[in-house]
Amino acid sequence: MITGDRALAEGKRGAFYNTIEEFHKHWERIDIISPKVKSQMSDVKSLFGNVYIHSSNLPLILQPWFILKKGSEIYKREKFDLMTVHEYPPFYNGIGARLLWRKIKVPYIVEIFHIPGYPEFSNLKEFVYRYLMQFFISYDAARAKTVRIMNADVGKFLESSGIPRSKLTLIPAIYADLDVFKPMVLPKEYDLILIGRLEPNKGVELFLDVVKKMNCRAIIVGDGSLLESLRPKVKGLKLENNFIFRGWAKDSAEIAQLINKSKILIMPSYNEGGPRVVIEALACGVPILATPVGIVPDLFKNNSSEWSGKSWGKIIDWDAEDIAKKAKNILENYETYKNSGLEVARQFERKEAIKNYAEQLKRLITNN
Repeated sequence: MITGDRALAEGKRGAFYNTIEEFHKHWERIDIISPKVKSQMSDVKSLFGNVYIHSSNLPLILQPWFILKKGSEIYKREKFDLMTVHEYPPFYNGIGARLLWRKIKVPYIVEIFHIPGYPEFSNLKEFVYRYLMQFFISYDAARAKTVRIMNADVGKFLESSGIPRSKLTLIPAIYADLDVFKPMVLPKEYDLILIGRLEPNKGVELFLDVVKKMNCRAIIVGDGSLLESLRPKVKGLKLENNFIFRGWAKDSAEIAQLINKSKILIMPSYNEGGPRVVIEALACGVPILATPVGIVPDLFKNNSSEWSGKSWGKIIDWDAEDIAKKAKNILENYETYKNSGLEVARQFERKEAIKNYAEQLKRLITNN
């Protein structure tokens, strides 16, 4: 597995850890190549008895060379059967995988979790990345056995960028551990909760505007490059008494508790690959307000008629007024919304979703 996710190597028990915790049961051995971690003191080398993590000791610009070098070393010892490549701009994973493929000729699949800047961009960087993705992806996928997509929206973008539909394989990455994410009898301490990396594409500043308009109690769970700039903005908006900055939760159990302590999950992202947190909130019986990114349009389209009379959320615009209006409506009619998404969440049970992913990868090996 060639990934840009450093969290596993840094010892964080986030989404990638939760996936590998179940995924490793379907394989004899998994090797994961990742970029250099921020702190070598926290560098994790192995997990679960058969997962081995190889984080680079080089600058990110040299990651393609590290992938080639380390991948060749692993193949010489282990003779692995398949490579998965988590790809996104600036494409160092895809370049490294293609160099490695040229040397060892082991099939690989490119995995596109989301398109930066699509459907909306939050800054100039995402605008540039969106168009780089459009021009580079054909090269990126040319030697790949298939391109794994997470939702239909990403598929449309890739087709318009020259990837044949026959080369796209839809394997959703969204799941929820229903033993962890479930309704709990806890006091509702927060009106709104936002969970995720504090980066421009997450719509965090839009979230601040919503809280300002509603004058409500809110919590932000996560960390990232925007954290230090958000604190003075909260102070400038005179919202110090409205906000809790929780930082990273220690594990899924704590996230589930924080969701259960909240009335509505807000997901105002400009672009996303999932987001998993939407399913986790529904599994906790907490209604959602989410922009039409990632799996969200499919989620509403596939379930709007099935749950007649039951409302578990709304799609929102990238507009604080729209979000505040819909949030107030849910709060005023909360009995109608709470616990209405439980059946939806059951479609994304963790073990079955990860088993499906593993089985589809094994088919690719068999059909090689």
